[in-house]
Amino acid sequence: MSTELRDDAAGAVPAAPPEPTPGTRRRRRNLAPLWLLSPAGLVLAVVTLAPIGFLLFTAFTDYNQRTLFTGRYSYVGFDQFAELLADSAFWMSLLRTVLFTAAMVAGSVLIGMGVSHLLTRLGPGWRYTVTVVLIVAWAMPNVASSLVWNWLFQPGYGVVNWVLDQVGVFGDTTDLNWAQDPARAYAAILLLIVWQAVPFIALTLNAAETQVPPEYKEAARLDGASELAVYRIVTLNHLRPILLLVTILSVIWDYNVFNQIWLISRGGPGDATSTLGVFTYKTAFVGFHLGQGAAISVVTTLLLLVLTAFYIRRLLQSGEDL
Repeated sequence: MSTELRDDAAGAVPAAPPEPTPGTRRRRRNLAPLWLLSPAGLVLAVVTLAPIGFLLFTAFTDYNQRTLFTGRYSYVGFDQFAELLADSAFWMSLLRTVLFTAAMVAGSVLIGMGVSHLLTRLGPGWRYTVTVVLIVAWAMPNVASSLVWNWLFQPGYGVVNWVLDQVGVFGDTTDLNWAQDPARAYAAILLLIVWQAVPFIALTLNAAETQVPPEYKEAARLDGASELAVYRIVTLNHLRPILLLVTILSVIWDYNVFNQIWLISRGGPGDATSTLGVFTYKTAFVGFHLGQGAAISVVTTLLLLVLTAFYIRRLLQSGEDL
């Protein structure tokens, strides 16, 4: 009897493993994208998230030049931010940043809209030529273009001073130093940033403007609308989502401008052109108050997030997808 049972057991076919349930297969498939994205995620964590975390940590300490050599620092908590908010220099730099950003965004967007509309009036050859010129201007690194721009406005041998001197309207401008006067320094920086920003704005808006249905424009013209009214009523209505998006990007870029200001005026004369970017740099890397510089960066980022959230909310309310 026992021998027969052993024989039956030995000759039995092993049972097949249970089939995986649909939920198990779905979980296995869902892990595949995570494994593929993990190398990029690790790089992102090392080069982006880790510095941000260290910045937030430093903002609550008295990290300074002593800390760089001894490694000693103290935790000061929110006293760092209270001291910052009580500093009049911070509020003045914030005011300069807001006013300067508004001027740069308004100038770049308005000129970009004009260039975009003019591109629609050009023939294929001129349109291609202007597009290539705009792309070349936009692709130039801002440090290189800022240095060239600085040479153009140099006293003694600057091309701009020479042209103004030849015109004779402003008198002898050969030795005019643009960086020594706040108004002239702002004018030179503003022209540079607008020149750098217009190509992207113009090409982006032009791509959207070419998609406006022509029958809408024809209907408006048949109703007696002028070309300005057609642009204002028909074209701008279709450009509104892209225009809002371009404005958001311009606010972010112009709010964080540093290279152009530092290379042309270094925040001078005095602190006349010291925006938040320059003020942060001077605090952290000139005065070596790294903790306070980190706190300024945190406050600046929060202010920018609030402003950007407002524009994004308006963009989503327009009923268009980003």
